[in-house]
Amino acid sequence: MSEEQLLSRTFVELADTLVKDFDVVDFLITLAQRCAQLVDASEAGIMLAVPEGGLKVVASSSERARLLELFEIQNREGPCLDCFRTGKAVAVEDLDPGDGRWPAFAPEAVRAGYQSVHALPLRCHNQVIGALNLFGTSPGFFSRDDVIAAQAMADVATIGILQQRATTEARILAEQLQSALNSRVVIEQAKGVLAERAKIDLDDAFKLLRDYARKHGLRLREVAVGLIEGTVTLVPDPAQE
Repeated sequence: MSEEQLLSRTFVELADTLVKDFDVVDFLITLAQRCAQLVDASEAGIMLAVPEGGLKVVASSSERARLLELFEIQNREGPCLDCFRTGKAVAVEDLDPGDGRWPAFAPEAVRAGYQSVHALPLRCHNQVIGALNLFGTSPGFFSRDDVIAAQAMADVATIGILQQRATTEARILAEQLQSALNSRVVIEQAKGVLAERAKIDLDDAFKLLRDYARKHGLRLREVAVGLIEGTVTLVPDPAQE
């Protein structure tokens, strides 16, 4: 199979993955492996931003690349971190340990057998969610075609991840909304029960429910359920009647 055919097949497979149950880790591992196959790089790795800040290694085409990326994160320097911070590609054709740019990372990369590196942002508009690292075992820049292909795959990864996050957030929002609606039904029932029992109006019944919940550190729904089930007893304050 030619590189052009493999590239086309890769995009078809990745697109197919996006419309099925989405496993972001498996998706990115496949992407890292295909990047290593399709461009003039020995290995590839992908880092993603995490909510608590910083980057985490989520996929690598080899254990050697994974360990180097972990080293990069632990020492807070390297091409992937620079790429993520600036949102721009970082290319180094010769990882010279003595040039001072990455005093910890460069010597470690050379010891691992790498001589060149190219980092590409996982970016959509102004949002940078991570970076793709491409490692070469010989000096030299990657070709323009290789960079275009790699960036296209990075773009696919970005779209996939953002889609997955949007889907997850939408599901959580829907669940929270449904929970809120269910709670409101129970609260309305409790208001009616309390108003009838205590011979007070609905506004006063709701205030009584709410005051009890706050005083006892409970959720309003919990108090409402307790009232309906008979485990909570509420009595209006005669002074407020």
